[in-house]
Order: sequence, then C-alpha cells, then structure tokens
Amino acid sequence: MAIRLTMTAAGLLLAFAVPASAQDVTGTWLRDTGASKVRFTKCGEAMCGTISWLKETSGPAKVGQRIFYDMKPSSAGKWSGSAFNPEDGKTYSGTMTLAGDTLTTAGCVFGGMICRTVKWSRSN
Repeated sequence: MAIRLTMTAAGLLLAFAVPASAQDVTGTWLRDTGASKVRFTKCGEAMCGTISWLKETSGPAKVGQRIFYDMKPSSAGKWSGSAFNPEDGKTYSGTMTLAGDTLTTAGCVFGGMICRTVKWSRSN
C-alpha cells in the first residue's frame, strides 16, 4: 500500500513537472527582426530580460541593459510586469506570452488599450 502511494505521488510530480518545463522562458531569445537578443533569467520571484547582443551597437539600446523586469506569472505561459524601451527611454506595462518556441512581448499604455508587440524565437 505504501509503495503504491509513493508511486502515485511520484507520478503526479512528474505529470506536473513536464508542463512547467515546457513553459520555461529562461534563456536567450532572438527578436523577429534579427536586431537583438535578450536573455531571460530569474530575478527573485520574477523573470527579467537583459539585452545580450545587438546587431547595431550605435543606437540607444546597450548590451547589458535590462529591458524586461518584474515579470511575474499571471496565467499558464503568461507573465506581467514592466518593459523598458531604450528608443524612447520610457517604461511601459508589459506582458510576455510563451507558445512553444515563440515568445510574444508587449509594451502597453492607457491601461492596455494601445500595445506594441514583438515576437522572439529561442536562440543558442
């Protein structure tokens, strides 16, 4: 009886572990334009994204600059927090949505009425 209970508990843990890893945003992501890469890592209980590579280094964006921060899970495969735009120097309400190997980020104003989205793909 105890062995069967242990096996059932282990099976449940494995069942929940697989979806969690499938929704892992940690790592490096390439912007759809090919202009930059962002590396997402844990920062406390949230996720943060820092520019790790730029195709053009003469613009306002800089390698090492944090552009996504305090991104906390809001639902399965979705995070909410803040997004910094180096082009205008402003911080926006931000969201990230992960679907497979595609990450969609959005920076919004006016309570989410106007948003700018960017697509990212996993990069090595």
